[in-house]
Amino acid sequence: MGTTDEDRVYYVISDLHIGGDEQLENVEFLDELLAFLERLEQTDEPAELVINGDAFGLWEFTTISGIEKFDALEETYPELFEQFRATGENIPITMVPGNHDHELAAYDEYVERFAEYNVDLVQEQSITRPVGSRTIHFEHGHQQDPNNRIEDWGNPYATPLGYFYNTLVTSRAGQLSDRGRYNWLKDVQAVTPTERMPVWLLSKYFYREMNPLLRYALVPFLLLFNISILLVILTSLDLAGIWSMPVERTTGFLSQFGTAGTAVWFLLAINVTITGLVMLVGIPLYFIRRDVRKTVSRFGIFETELTVDAETPYAEAAREVFEDDPETAIFCYGHTHRPRLQELEGGVAVNTGTWLKRLHRRDGITGILPPVFYPSYQLCTVRIAAEPEAGGIAIDYEAVEKPSPKAEELTLTERLFTVGREPELELPDGTVIEDEVQVSEPQPAE
Repeated sequence: MGTTDEDRVYYVISDLHIGGDEQLENVEFLDELLAFLERLEQTDEPAELVINGDAFGLWEFTTISGIEKFDALEETYPELFEQFRATGENIPITMVPGNHDHELAAYDEYVERFAEYNVDLVQEQSITRPVGSRTIHFEHGHQQDPNNRIEDWGNPYATPLGYFYNTLVTSRAGQLSDRGRYNWLKDVQAVTPTERMPVWLLSKYFYREMNPLLRYALVPFLLLFNISILLVILTSLDLAGIWSMPVERTTGFLSQFGTAGTAVWFLLAINVTITGLVMLVGIPLYFIRRDVRKTVSRFGIFETELTVDAETPYAEAAREVFEDDPETAIFCYGHTHRPRLQELEGGVAVNTGTWLKRLHRRDGITGILPPVFYPSYQLCTVRIAAEPEAGGIAIDYEAVEKPSPKAEELTLTERLFTVGREPELELPDGTVIEDEVQVSEPQPAE
């Protein structure tokens, strides 16, 4: 007996964000992606690969437009397109547009060009596929995000709020990244939520761009900043004649060490002076900043945020899909870059994560040192298949191993400050759902 559509095994990936201006064209996971596609080229399973949105970063191309972007991708990544062709000869490859590559839905030429490489580009917001006796709903997920929703689907000139951020910030970062002491600015795509951008820039300036001599001179001061505040308070009490005991005892203790003690006292005096000046300037600036923010907020300038709610809108959208079509058991999406599995009434919502680098904020161990943004990868694919021996439809996350680039991307200072505080990334546990539609029993009349 031959296999049917219901027997098909689905492999799902999303949010590759391949391509963009200058430094953004560097795909750090290309080898892993090619190996994954080669594996599917050899599989004997009745499989289908679904690339569920944002396969390419078309928004991040700002010097070319329309189908020219396909030409640029084809020229830059010939190995990838040839591997698409080879894999597509063995299994179907289906591509769904996301927000970053929404233009795929705007030009019919994209369909024809991808077909040459055995990729079926579907220019719809969502698609469905059968699995067992149930159905999978696939969509990228940006339509649930008000900052990236495409109101006029298929319009090549659609420009949601996220479009401006990516064309003005992300693409510009790609153009400037190689001008730094280290090629780090291109990682702007990995900064989520985007409100962390100013802190990330400060962190990378301090640990990467600042003159090393200046940085190493500042580190002791910043590490001791909290202690310095205490010293300022004690010194003020001594000068006011309120409490002199701590200063007198410290002076007496250091005097026992002669020149070394004098040097330490001199350094403490400088530290206290600098800290005192910082506090004198910082306190009024804090209140001015606070008042400015309140004034700006009253005018609603900060009313719209770029942060994506990674849970609520997608759970609500999934529930609506399950309610409208009880045969649909799986709502599969991406966009938020966070692999997640939510078991809901009526089915399961599955997020396929991202293949981009992820940055994890680690606040300074003490003082006011800038936080460290620890880099890592959490590459994965979601496998969905009807497996009667498992009791239904199995949903599993399969990790694609790629080591953290910390050795190349973190300075010695950053590595020291994050010892024992490295992120522990774990993919969601898989689950099995029933391969039957549950019909509610009618309630007997009273």
